[in-house]
Amino acid sequence: WAYAAARAHGDRPFLVYEGERWSFSDTMARADELAAALVDHYAITPGQRVAVAMRNFPEWIVSFIAITSIGAINVSLNSWWTEDELAYGLEDSGATLLIGDDPRIANSLATCRRLGTRMLAVRSETSIDGVDRWADVLRPGAALPAVDIAPDDDATILYTSGTTGRPKGAVSTHRAIISALLGFAMRATVDGLRYPAPVTDPPTPPAPPTFILIVPLFHVTGCIPVMLGSLVGGSKLVIMYKWDVDKALELIQSERINNFVGVPTQSWDLVHSPRFHDFDTSSLRNVGGGGAPAPASQVELVSKSVPTGGPNIGYGMTETNAYGPQNSGPDYVTHPTSTGRPMPIMAVEIRDEELRPQPAGTRGEIWFKGPMLIRGYWNRPGDTAETIVDGWLRSGDVGRIDAEGYVYVEDRLKDMILRAGENVYCAEVEAAIYEHPSVHEAAVYGIPHDRLGEEVAATVVPQPGMTLTVDELRSFLAVKLAGFKVPTHVTITDQALPRNAAGKFLKRELRDAATAG
Repeated sequence: WAYAAARAHGDRPFLVYEGERWSFSDTMARADELAAALVDHYAITPGQRVAVAMRNFPEWIVSFIAITSIGAINVSLNSWWTEDELAYGLEDSGATLLIGDDPRIANSLATCRRLGTRMLAVRSETSIDGVDRWADVLRPGAALPAVDIAPDDDATILYTSGTTGRPKGAVSTHRAIISALLGFAMRATVDGLRYPAPVTDPPTPPAPPTFILIVPLFHVTGCIPVMLGSLVGGSKLVIMYKWDVDKALELIQSERINNFVGVPTQSWDLVHSPRFHDFDTSSLRNVGGGGAPAPASQVELVSKSVPTGGPNIGYGMTETNAYGPQNSGPDYVTHPTSTGRPMPIMAVEIRDEELRPQPAGTRGEIWFKGPMLIRGYWNRPGDTAETIVDGWLRSGDVGRIDAEGYVYVEDRLKDMILRAGENVYCAEVEAAIYEHPSVHEAAVYGIPHDRLGEEVAATVVPQPGMTLTVDELRSFLAVKLAGFKVPTHVTITDQALPRNAAGKFLKRELRDAATAG
């Protein structure tokens, strides 16, 4: 359904990337050629996993379309991961093939050779034994192979950091993804009816829908509502090589961007840029995204700075294919601390520790239900059973729903840090710190940051008689963890870390001390 819609858009512009312009027809033709290569050259069959690890190139999108078109499972690997983290993702998913750019191929070369995983490099400037190159494998004009795909067949694996120290592969079916896309479309229709565009005389034709891609495609927001939403809806998608606020402002002006969907950090950068008023941003209609709550003051500032388009925020998860309550426009201005109301096709409840639904205004864990939920975690039946209970998904977040139906996210049950929209699980960082031979105790926690939301911080106690410096520890972690997980603030102390009666670290005390310091 989604790809048939994309083909119907024909020669309309779809992808803009660093001077390149791809129409919908161009994109689908390349996807057909890759799909043929996956079947004919690599012998990929339905249900096999194909990993994608690269920055936001057009080939990432082509790869996703091709992989899922032949019934294989697209495994989205975090392009910021280290060699060790990429090795885990490849081995855990059992990927038959890795499609990546040069840096990710280099970081995965030894693992792929060990596992027997074949490799296909995009935009490659090197020749490596055993690594195919994109132009050598695709046959111009090759047709999409015929294949039968059922709605409940697996389509994607997106990795979400785990509380046990290793990421979990969240598995979505074709039905779940399409349900989310249809839900987003219904939501846009409802918003358009509630807050129609102002009438002008003479009438002004609506601007063509245009998104700017400023979040990674390996994240659920970039993949589902932004990339696939644009593909289905016929929107132009302008891809940034990397996030740069001045470049973003240039693109908003030159490409007439009207949808700016990112994390609150990027909205913060946009409206705080000293050059904001040097550019024409009148095309903007929506500024916001998700991944973390935005301060109420930022909501007001976005509303004032972008009068042609209100701020918005969504509360979705990898496990919900990014779908969830949304707050936008006047609702967001009047309820700036809420993530919005539940949307069509999704039920939301607040439950207590006994798993009983709670009335309005009562604090508890937020639960979701709907056809857009993942079917579970790859090869993790225990984690799946713990998270999905009788068709409901436990979010791990604490909040409440008021009498008007607005959802408020107030805390997290999980020991997790939200840094610029990236989930950082404290257990994973702590496990890496404990690998250092000089470490006796370590506690990782988040501290507030105006732009990033939170930063990763750690308090570390060295082994008796041993010394440890901040630079030494951060250098040690840099080869084990993606850069955004390495603590920005490290406190090294010879005092035992505070614990409660159950022996757990009192992280709130450590956080308060670090923030005060």
